[in-house]
Amino acid sequence: MNIWSKMVTALRGGVNEAGELIVDSQALRILDQEVRDATAELKQSKDGLTTILARQKLAEEKASSIGESIAEYEGYAVKAMEKGDDALALEVAEKIADLENQLDTEKKSAAQFAASANDLRKAILAAEQNIKRIKQQIDTVKATENVQRAQVAVAERHNGSNSKLRTAMDSLDRIKEKQALKSAQIKAAAELAEDSREDSLQDKLEKAGIAASGARAQDVLDRLKNKKS
Repeated sequence: MNIWSKMVTALRGGVNEAGELIVDSQALRILDQEVRDATAELKQSKDGLTTILARQKLAEEKASSIGESIAEYEGYAVKAMEKGDDALALEVAEKIADLENQLDTEKKSAAQFAASANDLRKAILAAEQNIKRIKQQIDTVKATENVQRAQVAVAERHNGSNSKLRTAMDSLDRIKEKQALKSAQIKAAAELAEDSREDSLQDKLEKAGIAASGARAQDVLDRLKNKKS
């Protein structure tokens, strides 16, 4: 029984860890959606405020109209009393009393709407400020997230670039070595070509009798020495 309980606990722990990983990996996306949801609710609150203000206005207009009616019937009551028609005056007074009750009801409704609108305005203002502050913090978090990703990418590329740089340096050294060998071969070929041209010219001079061969040159030197002595 203990083994099965531990297995269930382990599975539950694994599920929780997986859930936390998903939440962490999608944290910014979730946060953005939560802000959008809050913004949508704020819009609904503003629509509700508009409705409350409209009802307040209607209640105030109705109260104003009832007040005008009361003033009108009060005039009728005075005229009825002046004519000695007490029954009519009493009926008008009852109408005035009913209108005054309606007026009191509409004034209370208008006052309640005004109070509700005032409270809702404060709540909307506070919500707007909170959403604005959260959006600013989200921008900061996103900027930090981008910087950290860039730093990680640079670090990873730097580690990989070390080996790539070493390979590039080796390739460069091999290229330089081949170029040096090629340059030496070109110089050697030029020297051989120059020697070949000099030998050919010497042969031509000797054949023309202009230049002496090795043995004849030595004879010429000997003759010059004998003349001096």
